[in-house]
Amino acid sequence: MTKNFFEIENVSFVAGGKNKVNNVNLSIENEGDIICLLGPSGIGKTTILRTIAGLEKINNGKITLKNRVISSNKIHIEPEDRNVALSFQENCLFPHYSVEKNINLGATRKIGKKKKINSKDIIKFLNFEKILNKYPHEISAGEAQRASLARSLISQPDLLLLDEPLSNVDQSFKEEIQVELKQILTNSKITTIIVTHDSYEAFYLGSKCGIILEGQIKQFDDPYNVYHFPNSIEVVNFLNRGILVPAKVTGENSLENEDLGTIEGNFIKHYPKGSNVKLLLQPEDLEHDDKSNLKLEVVDRKFRGTNFIYTLKTPSNTLIPVFVHSHHIHQHEVDEKFGIKRPIHIDHIVCF
Repeated sequence: MTKNFFEIENVSFVAGGKNKVNNVNLSIENEGDIICLLGPSGIGKTTILRTIAGLEKINNGKITLKNRVISSNKIHIEPEDRNVALSFQENCLFPHYSVEKNINLGATRKIGKKKKINSKDIIKFLNFEKILNKYPHEISAGEAQRASLARSLISQPDLLLLDEPLSNVDQSFKEEIQVELKQILTNSKITTIIVTHDSYEAFYLGSKCGIILEGQIKQFDDPYNVYHFPNSIEVVNFLNRGILVPAKVTGENSLENEDLGTIEGNFIKHYPKGSNVKLLLQPEDLEHDDKSNLKLEVVDRKFRGTNFIYTLKTPSNTLIPVFVHSHHIHQHEVDEKFGIKRPIHIDHIVCF
């Protein structure tokens, strides 16, 4: 018998008669854990949630929740008997009920449970006081999405499934909700699977992140490892948090790039001396140094509040992103030269 709180074993997820995500093996070890699934639109993330909720059946493998099989090729527990709540991305409120009544419908599902979440706290957290008496057609898409989220939270399910829960929320309010949502989920020990296209949201909310690409979960790991140690070129390209540059391994802790020269650090994977590899360079890997003799041309500069992101062009016309703190005194304009500190040292060298 499995010891994990929730587990998917060898399941292929199907929608419209077509396989969307194949041979998935995924587990949530502890009650109250939060995992996030990332992937491009149409890849099958929502299909996974619908299947876990019981809205789609499976033909192979099994899905287990609290040591109870809820889906297999022989067993299909109906959605209303799973104690799983699914909050859709689109508006799923009852149009003839007010916002308050829609939210409180979730409370009818928690009979017999130890009360952990108060509806008034949820309403205050999601800033609903002024729209409680309004109807779904009278509120914005973001407000409707948050009302659906509130209803799911109040029901206190064994497993909460959130499909792009903050996609329609104003950016100015989103980070505040992320903090509050994580606190509520953690304090109430509601086990949650979140589907999102926002990697920053996934890295903040999830204790584990799964990257879905090309019909597979390419990587399932904690957010730090997914970002710093991507396991494939496909994951690197999807996250879009760095570039791959050609290099040659010159020693146990060094390699050489024709534009940047010697790069030192600790290899995550061993490569024989002389190997030609693709080196992952992330924006934080290179340091600015105006006194350096390694100077690259600035072709773009983006101000992001706490930092600038400079795009630098190398002699071989490779474009490299570099982070610089926004308090840095000497800001470089487009077409100016930008110095890179030497020797270049990267703590963990990732190559393919």
